Amino acid sequence: EEFLPVCGVVGLGRWIAGGRTELVPRLRAAASDPRWRVREGVAMALQRIGDADFPALLAMAAAWAEGGRLEQRAAVAGLCEPRLLGDEARVRAVLDVLDAVTGTLRGAADRKDEAFRVLRKALGYCWSVAIAASPADGKRRFERWVADPDADVGWVVRENLRKKRLERLDAEWVAVGPAEAR
Repeated sequence: EEFLPVCGVVGLGRWIAGGRTELVPRLRAAASDPRWRVREGVAMALQRIGDADFPALLAMAAAWAEGGRLEQRAAVAGLCEPRLLGDEARVRAVLDVLDAVTGTLRGAADRKDEAFRVLRKALGYCWSVAIAASPADGKRRFERWVADPDADVGWVVRENLRKKRLERLDAEWVAVGPAEAR
């Protein structure tokens, strides 16, 4: 019962990438679907849009980053796809969105909500993808969060530091650099 909705959502991404921007609200609504596979389909749809028109994806993601937790999750998961992060300007823009969304975790009142946990989990890997795409800028931007006293921000930092992609990138930085994260 999820296969067809997932295909439909991914198809929305293809149509939007082809210029059917009037379908964006439908895709955004699907970002809050209770079915995780449909929500993952939204991230895939966003990546299709990014393949065709990265500035359009970035504009959508920036708007969704100000929305609900599941919209925020879709935004960061849609942006943090290695094939979309081929140049420094793109990565800087993605890091801006990651910074903004990570900042919403601080002092959040909805920490026990499922949507909050889903977003936190996405942030627990998305940062590492962006850092791997632009190590100097990514590490500098990420280090800002290392000493943050918020427990959920700390969890995001620790999860990203456990990713093999960062260990392969700079094992010393992971092991020694941001030591406050452990």
